[in-house]
Amino acid sequence: MTGEISIDGVFVPTLLLLGVLAMVLTMALARLLNAFGLYRFVAYRALVDLCLFILLLGLLAWATPSIGFHP
Repeated sequence: MTGEISIDGVFVPTLLLLGVLAMVLTMALARLLNAFGLYRFVAYRALVDLCLFILLLGLLAWATPSIGFHP
């Protein structure tokens, strides 16, 4: 996955956009987990949030060619 995406003539790295999207999804998922009280089952909330971010970023990077988003 190499390449950039042109946004109004400015080239932005694909991984940066995927990282921002993964961060937004992680924040939404963390709010959902907090609303259902599932954080009480984990010892280190920050570590769980970091792992969710890494998993979502990997999933997005893996899925980008299949949804037609070719860098």
